[in-house]
Amino acid sequence: MPTGSETGYDPSLGRKFVFVTGGVMSGLGKGITAASIGRLLANAGFDVTAVKIDPYLNVDAGTMNPFQHGEVYVLKDGGEVDLDLGNYERFLDTDMTSDHNVTTGKVYREVIEKERAGDYLGKTVQIIPHITDDIKRRVREAAVGSDVCIVEVGGTVGDIEGMPYLEALRQFAHEEDEADILFTHVTLIPYSKNGEQKTKPTQHSVKELRSIGLQPDVIVGRCEDPLEEKTREKIALFCDVPTDAVFSNPDVADIYRVPLVVEDEGLDGYVMESLGLAGEALPADSRDTTWRETVARETDGEKTIALVGKYGMEDAYISVHEALKHAGIATRVDVDRQWVHSEDLADGHNGELANVDGVVVPGGFGSRGTEGKIEAIRYCRENDVPFLGLCLGFQMAVVEFARNVLGLDGAHSAELDADTPHPVIDLLPEQKDLDDMGGTMRLGAHSTDIEPGTLAHDLYGKPSCTERHRHRYEVNLEYIDDLEAAGMVFSGVSGNRMEILELPDHPYFVGTQFHPEFRSRPTRASPPFVGLLEAVLSQQEETPGVEERPAVGGGD
Repeated sequence: MPTGSETGYDPSLGRKFVFVTGGVMSGLGKGITAASIGRLLANAGFDVTAVKIDPYLNVDAGTMNPFQHGEVYVLKDGGEVDLDLGNYERFLDTDMTSDHNVTTGKVYREVIEKERAGDYLGKTVQIIPHITDDIKRRVREAAVGSDVCIVEVGGTVGDIEGMPYLEALRQFAHEEDEADILFTHVTLIPYSKNGEQKTKPTQHSVKELRSIGLQPDVIVGRCEDPLEEKTREKIALFCDVPTDAVFSNPDVADIYRVPLVVEDEGLDGYVMESLGLAGEALPADSRDTTWRETVARETDGEKTIALVGKYGMEDAYISVHEALKHAGIATRVDVDRQWVHSEDLADGHNGELANVDGVVVPGGFGSRGTEGKIEAIRYCRENDVPFLGLCLGFQMAVVEFARNVLGLDGAHSAELDADTPHPVIDLLPEQKDLDDMGGTMRLGAHSTDIEPGTLAHDLYGKPSCTERHRHRYEVNLEYIDDLEAAGMVFSGVSGNRMEILELPDHPYFVGTQFHPEFRSRPTRASPPFVGLLEAVLSQQEETPGVEERPAVGGGD
């Protein structure tokens, strides 16, 4: 894709900033709206980056329970961040760093450390200017090297923890050229009982924003359906924006279609015109259309993939869900992602795997549900069901093999059973003397060497791969010889660390210590996920009309 410099845009004229705030309620999809704007600007030839502001006091998302905050997304530099950064990477097809996630914990820690070091020369340290100055510094530094920086402020207008950030943005707009700043506000447009689109929540949200000193330039209404013209006119009148600055973001079947919807609404053109970029953008007929062509690709059928985990919410495994979707795009398959609770499988009376085409066992922490994951893996191994294990799923595949093939009774991970007689999974050596939990795992991008002639080599098509990690435990080297002698192949290694496993006599039995889902993109699907679906398609072509498999837990 052409870069900003190739379109004639001169970054020395000043970077452009699009600030995205939300009102009425959280979880509206302002992150997807922001990512969609970024995608369209990138299609137009500009270098786009993004910053996610999270007002919580945590330094990062690494210690958060997925039930509370969804998936912990891992960046290439090892940053453990909010799942919205995953959406930005997927939509913009770029790799970000920890600097692109601003949290209250990071900001306050930096300011307090400077105060302790005497950097403020005896001044009273306050929210204004010291906290707000650090926020502005972080945003500006994250934008270096880009033409446009999309900045999403987490939470909703009026949240007490978000006030310093909105004040920082007010100052930011005062300090920068007015033509380089665009404020976009995303709000909920609910329906009344009689089917009328209601604007009052949006009016109150914008009123709250204006009381802080921020006037939105663009308003995006989240509604089940496109906004009616009278709704747009009413929002414009009461929120003091042009009617042309009010846009719809209606519900769609697939989030990857949102850029197409807002493009049809003209949002990208309005943003570029407002920021003075319209004349520097690529002509409409020469813009990158890869996204539209990829998203609009037709499928040839549906396959069911079971996701066996313990967190009963999609956000906890959002990157896995999306990676399966990407693989479906690549193989022209509609993937029906079926949730299977691993705690139920441990009881041996759940037959939910009998009718699925493939199984993914994702990562996780803690002992709850692990016996069910082991049962699911055993079922896949014994019944030739295509299987992909990720991180903990990889480790539990080793445990299952050690128990049921090597006959090592009680084999387990030392993380989950400190008294196991056979710790086939053990603590990483460098982890043994650590006390802090946050940011201390093996994190981020690491290279893996791949053995020629293996399935892993076929998947990646090269002798090495670089994928992202998040774990404290690994395969115990004392058991490698026995595992390999029994038929398990460790086809990917990083030094003396086992990274990829496979069973050669199985249609598709692959495990990865790393998390390939974090580098999967709609236009560049992850090889292990593509391999899973290709195995499903190949297996069913070879055995049409295959009978229903036995229920999991049944049989020896």
